[in-house]
Amino acid sequence: MTEQATSALLIDGQEPAEVRLHHVWNECVGAGRANEALRADWQAHFREAVQVLGARHVRFHGLFHDDMFVYRTDDGGGFGPNQPLPEPVYTFAYVDKVFDAILDAGARPFVELGFMPRELATQTETLFWWKAHCSPPKEMGQWVALVDATVRHWIERYGIDEVRQWPFEVWNEPNLVPHFWTGTRTEYFELYEATARAIKAIDPRLRVGGPSTSVFVPDARYSGETHDPSLEVETAVATDPDELDWQPVWIHELIEYCAQRGLPIDFLSTHLYPTDYAADSLGNLKAITRQKDATYVDLQVLRTIIENSPYPDAELHITEWSTSPSSRDAIHDTLFAAAYIVRAFLKGAPLADSISYWTFTDVFEEGGGGIGPFHGGFGFVNENGLHKPTFHAMAMLHRLGDRLLAELPDGAITRSSATGDVSAIFYNYPADMGTTGLASRNGYAETRALAEMGPERRVRHRVEGLRPGTELTVEILDWEHGNVAEAWYQMGAPLNITREQTAELRHVADGLHRSTLTVGDDGVLDIDLTLPAWAVASVAPTLARAAACRIPGALRPRGGSIRH
Repeated sequence: MTEQATSALLIDGQEPAEVRLHHVWNECVGAGRANEALRADWQAHFREAVQVLGARHVRFHGLFHDDMFVYRTDDGGGFGPNQPLPEPVYTFAYVDKVFDAILDAGARPFVELGFMPRELATQTETLFWWKAHCSPPKEMGQWVALVDATVRHWIERYGIDEVRQWPFEVWNEPNLVPHFWTGTRTEYFELYEATARAIKAIDPRLRVGGPSTSVFVPDARYSGETHDPSLEVETAVATDPDELDWQPVWIHELIEYCAQRGLPIDFLSTHLYPTDYAADSLGNLKAITRQKDATYVDLQVLRTIIENSPYPDAELHITEWSTSPSSRDAIHDTLFAAAYIVRAFLKGAPLADSISYWTFTDVFEEGGGGIGPFHGGFGFVNENGLHKPTFHAMAMLHRLGDRLLAELPDGAITRSSATGDVSAIFYNYPADMGTTGLASRNGYAETRALAEMGPERRVRHRVEGLRPGTELTVEILDWEHGNVAEAWYQMGAPLNITREQTAELRHVADGLHRSTLTVGDDGVLDIDLTLPAWAVASVAPTLARAAACRIPGALRPRGGSIRH
């Protein structure tokens, strides 16, 4: 039943011009590797990401890695000599457990096809402690057979209608030679061609894309067949990297390759960390932090490329994004990251089909397990399941509606087309930062210095036309509320926390400042908040009375999965 408002809806005295607000932030989230998804804590964290943060897809590496035991050439007999098999066989027991858990949680896989099984790899153990094999296959036909058998298995197990809703991405960051790929650019394009043709031969409505390359660069280091570090020297010595012309890697080239051969590109994917590492003339890497709107600018570039390409209807998926690509960056644990990602997600929402935060959990082992409970891991939650400030920021974003009523310098006011519920989010990315983005810092002690930034910001908005008496809950995340890494630091930063310390930190992590706003008898909601530097605030219907905040003309909900 549609609730009736007292009068026309007005925001700060103006009739809102509603536009779609695409929740790019929860279409997909990232995770480390497939085998980690077999862990009970990973699955618990993921269920929470789905239920509380609204995650709809998850993407990870290592689907075909040795520890998933998909490609088998012997019987794995153990103590005695392993008996060779007359023909390779494919076993999906571990993969089935992972995919069942994802689907049972209410989400879907965003399938990254990789890496190479040891028996098919031309080079082995190229990166990570778990020794991924990131090379072209010994024989392309064997790779195609593996992909074909895997996709057909999923169709048999889950049904074609379900599998058609899974994007299939070919590999991960193949421009990073020799770590994520030991071949050439052309060899990657050949892998894309063979994989795309194999998938479309199974069902033309299955969606495939790439090239899943890493970060924009402002130089020609990736313009050839392999990475040439000598071409990034000027970037390393630039006095103002934001004056450089940052461009995507292998996007133009993949489009041209596919167009010449009549190959499909259902979506283009790349990674948009707002950072770079460039080598100087001595080979020393310099960490570069770009300005706070780098992600927004890069998305505009990508959108223009797609619109002017032979594939104007291709989706755009940013399959990895975070404040930095380091799983030991203290920023990830902090309040500062929460304000940064809210701002970036809101600005980027109109330009992409998904922006996948890397990652949803600190159960992540590219360099081995984390050292200490707050070690700069990517996750929204740490290994103990403690909610970082970024978790609450994502929950606040999830509460927003799918119709943007007011795009504000300090946030957004929205409504749900399904229910009519009005909700809002506000943030204070402090003015003292100017145009500066979040730079990585050497450990949490140094990172804390950002708390000195300012000033505070007063947020005042008036919403008219709501039902009198409606109650809305205000949640504020700031230095004093929900700042769990700071509480851990004040404990003395213990490397191994006790059960009692874990319970204490859990209380702090979820101890946001909460209050209630009530719509007046005249149908007016006055929002008047003072946000300290780095604070993020949510205004949303109190759960028990959410329906009371509805307004006339609510639309039916639109599709709930990545566009297809």
